[in-house]
Amino acid sequence: MADLLISLQDFTASLPPFLRWLGVMLAAVIPYVEAEGAAVLGIAAGLHPVVAIAAALAGNALALAVVVNATSAVRSGVAARRSGSTPTGGVTVIERDDDPAPDAKRARMRRVFNRYGVPGVSFLGPLLLPSHVTAAAMVGFGAPKRTVLTWGIIAVGAWAIVIGTIAYLGVSAVVG
Repeated sequence: MADLLISLQDFTASLPPFLRWLGVMLAAVIPYVEAEGAAVLGIAAGLHPVVAIAAALAGNALALAVVVNATSAVRSGVAARRSGSTPTGGVTVIERDDDPAPDAKRARMRRVFNRYGVPGVSFLGPLLLPSHVTAAAMVGFGAPKRTVLTWGIIAVGAWAIVIGTIAYLGVSAVVG
């Protein structure tokens, strides 16, 4: 993982100054780097913190939109296949709270989802898993895709602002 971050930092810093935001945006699409890591990369590459955080958020939001829409489409297709009808585009809850989960990780994720809901998982999820994974899981559990995408972007933005600000203050303290 460290090699990936170093490579991304070198790539972003090697871009002309007016295109570094694009390197940050591309880095933010990668799971585990996401907006938080990409904002730090942008700040370390010399971008203004607002530009770095905005580019990182845009990249991560784009990735979240793709994941949420793809997961929703797959879920609708599975639901339609199980019911013997054609997909309607809506979300149908397949799994009830009393359904047994196939494995321990899925069961644990389901308990967290049931306890904290979409906002809680969106804010707490990045501490353990990429937002891509938590968003896909929530849509898979039956949460509305618009709600998941909205709270995912809000949470990723909040984390990017906090981590980006800390990175900026740290870089400012070191560089002077």
